[in-house]
Amino acid sequence: MKKLLLPALLLTGLRAAASTPPDTAGTAPVKPAPSAARRAQHPWYRPTHLALQTGGGLGMVAAGAGYEFSKTHLETDILIGYVPKHYAGSTLSLASLKFLYSPFHLPVGEKFQVVPLTVGAYFSYTHGTINDELKGQYSSDYYWFSTDTRYGPLLGSRVTFLAPPVAATGQPRKVSVYYELGSNDLYLASYLNNRNGGLGFGQLLTLALGIKADF
Repeated sequence: MKKLLLPALLLTGLRAAASTPPDTAGTAPVKPAPSAARRAQHPWYRPTHLALQTGGGLGMVAAGAGYEFSKTHLETDILIGYVPKHYAGSTLSLASLKFLYSPFHLPVGEKFQVVPLTVGAYFSYTHGTINDELKGQYSSDYYWFSTDTRYGPLLGSRVTFLAPPVAATGQPRKVSVYYELGSNDLYLASYLNNRNGGLGFGQLLTLALGIKADF
């Protein structure tokens, strides 16, 4: 009888333990992992920011979009510029491509960031130059340089405001204002070939002012 009673008591205790809910007192609730939508990044083909600038030899006004790489140290911008006929003799439209590298990002408080140095290069094509309207006015070899293609170096800086992230996705946002000093192949060639009485150093430079915003 005692041999049968002992297994019965053990079986009853095991059933009671299984039916008793676990003690969760004092245990913090586990937050669910962020949804896939919040962790999702931009598709590779979608630009990361919009840009708007004036000057820089890329148009009286130029607008476009760009991409960031290598944790925002590398950027490329694609811009379309415009110059009215009143200022250029003919209406100009410009397509430009910029490559930029920013080695340092310095935080200033919680809301701002300074990029003290940005270096890079650009390439631009201009459609609508004044000589395009007069076919045959000059022979094909009259100009030793291209009248519609320019390329050159860039040097600048920017200040960035770190805006609150997008509520729906958690994607960080920022708005930057920047300046860029640049030159181009024609200016540099003219300076090097005419050092005596040619272009002054200040005449080599162009100035661009602009704004970029993530989206």
